[in-house]
Amino acid sequence: MERQTATIRKVTPGCGVEVLGVDLANPSNSDMETIRAAYRDYGVIFFRDQTLTPEEHIAFARRWGEIDINKFFPANGEYPEIAEVRKEKEQKVNIGGGWHTDHSYDAAPAMGSILVARELPETGGDTLFADMYKAYEGLSDGLKKTLEGLKAVHSNAHVFGTAGAYKSSDQASGFKGESMVGEAVHPVVITHPLSGRKALYVNAAFTTHFEGWTWAESKSLLEYLYAHAASPEFTCRFEWREGSVAFWDNRATWHFAVNDYHGEKRLMHRITIGGVPLQ
Repeated sequence: MERQTATIRKVTPGCGVEVLGVDLANPSNSDMETIRAAYRDYGVIFFRDQTLTPEEHIAFARRWGEIDINKFFPANGEYPEIAEVRKEKEQKVNIGGGWHTDHSYDAAPAMGSILVARELPETGGDTLFADMYKAYEGLSDGLKKTLEGLKAVHSNAHVFGTAGAYKSSDQASGFKGESMVGEAVHPVVITHPLSGRKALYVNAAFTTHFEGWTWAESKSLLEYLYAHAASPEFTCRFEWREGSVAFWDNRATWHFAVNDYHGEKRLMHRITIGGVPLQ
């Protein structure tokens, strides 16, 4: 049987593409070239009709870099490389239910995250994505100049810490590592290490304030940037189906797990790939 050629299909004008004709369990060199180009150019890529085993999920991730073992998420008991993004039928709080980018609180933020659907609700549970290249490009020249010289503080204590959001929710029993929280400082506008393009690098979940500014002084400008970056023209909505995989660049996108399926279970397997300090 003749092997299909990998092709790219835009999902929406806002962000993201589907990569078609690829078997992630056994991608050819040509497939990998197409996937790498799509990842570089679009920030988030989607795959359908995949049959990845956990071992194949790990093997695909390792083709991109070192796996970053998650300190906080519930771990898959058999595969420590895989973090479980789980919501049980009786739980009301989901994981990732707000705009964020993974691991921005690390000195070397995660390069990417590969999420595989394992158990899905009958309807709902979509994920929203936003393009931080386009968000930056959509700013005025004056605001771009203001942001160029700024750095921002990113912290996870209020999310994963002892008094954080998850420890006071019905997700508390699954989370760990509350003593391992920390913070990092990054430029507000980064030059992306892979594409060389400029991207906005703040997010509502983990950015607390601008370096050298108070929280109160930072609040209004950060809230403006958050609202701007989540504008419909920069975003897309991914509907999960059995066999779906999403792979996003944490330096170039945000994501938001929609929590609209109370009373149903949703289980996803996530592998995070380590990154580099941002300039």
